Amino acid sequence: MAVDLIHKFLNISAPPFTFFSFLFFLPPYYLFKSFLSILRSIFSENVSGKVVIITGASSGIGEHLAYEYGRRGARLALTARREKSLNEVADRARDLGSPDVITIRADVSKIDDCRRLVDDTVNHFGRLDHLVNNAGMTSVVMFEDAPPDMTSFRALMETNFWGSVYTTRFAIPHLRHSGGKIIVMSSASSWMTEPRTSVYNASKAAMSAFFDSLRVEFGSDIGITIATPGYIESGLTSGKFLQREGELEVQQDLRDTQVSLMPVGSVSGCARAIVNGACRGDRYVTQPSWFSVTYLWKMFFPEVIEWSYRLFALPSSGRPPHEALNKRVMDFTGAKKVLYPSSIQSPDVKTE
Repeated sequence: MAVDLIHKFLNISAPPFTFFSFLFFLPPYYLFKSFLSILRSIFSENVSGKVVIITGASSGIGEHLAYEYGRRGARLALTARREKSLNEVADRARDLGSPDVITIRADVSKIDDCRRLVDDTVNHFGRLDHLVNNAGMTSVVMFEDAPPDMTSFRALMETNFWGSVYTTRFAIPHLRHSGGKIIVMSSASSWMTEPRTSVYNASKAAMSAFFDSLRVEFGSDIGITIATPGYIESGLTSGKFLQREGELEVQQDLRDTQVSLMPVGSVSGCARAIVNGACRGDRYVTQPSWFSVTYLWKMFFPEVIEWSYRLFALPSSGRPPHEALNKRVMDFTGAKKVLYPSSIQSPDVKTE
C-alpha cells in the first residue's frame, strides 16, 4: 500500500532531517527566546490588586505562594481542607501586604466544592486573574503492595489531577474575561519516575499533558505556567505520605530513602520563582533551576536512571525500604544535616 511506503520513507528520512534541522534552527531559536525572556522580565505583570485563587494553601508550597502573592499586593482566595491552618496563612498574607484575603474550606477532589470556591471568589471580588492549581498529595508504596481496591490511588488522582481539572473548568470564563493565567503545580517526578511513587508520578505527568493541551486550545486568551519543582521543603520531603490504608503518616526513614542525597530547596525560594515565572508568562518553571537537566538525563540515558534507582532505592528482596543503599549512605555520612533544611529534619510535622 502507498501509505506503507510513505511510512518506510519517513522512517529513513525523518531522523537525519530532524537532526540537521536542530543544528541549523536551535541557535537562532534560543537566541530569540532569550531576547523574549529579557523583554518579559522588563515588562513583568504587576499583580497588585489582582485576584488570585490558590488551592492547597494551608501548608507547603501553596502556603508560601500565598505569602509571595501577598507581598506583591494581590487579593487572595485561599482554599484547603484544614480551616485552622488556612486562617493562619491568611492572617500572615494580610500582614505581608495583601489588601483582602478570604478563606474557603474545600476539598478539590469534589466537583461541587470546586464550583463553589470559584463562585465564592468571583462573588466576593468581582473578578479572577490567576488560578493556582496547587492542591495535591503523595503516596509512597510499591504498586504490588497496594490494596487491590486501589482506594488510596484513586483518592490521589482525584486530588492531584481531577481537582485541577474541575477548578480550571469553572474558572475558564472568568480568566478569559480578565486575560488571566493558570499556574499548575506539576513536578519533576513527571519525568524522573522513581519507585514507590508510580501513581503520584502519573498524576503529575497527566497534569502536564492536560495543561499543555489547554495551552493550544486557549492560545493567547489565557496564559499557562506549568511548575515542575524538584525536591523542595514540602509534605514529601518532610516524610508526610499517604499510606496503603489511605491514611497520612509521617515516615522520615522512608523520606530519607526516597529523597536520599538530593539537596532539598527552599520552599520560599520556590514560591518566589513560580510567581516570577507566572508574571513573566513563562511556559515552564523548574525549581531549583538546575533540576531541569534531569529531563535530559532521562531522555538520553533512561537505562542508567532506571538502573540507578534499582541499585540505590530498592533494597534486596524482603528487606524494608529503610535498608536501601542510599539510606545507609545517608546515615553513614550524616549528609542529611547538610542537604536538608532544618525545617524538615524534625519529626514534628503537621498532617492533614
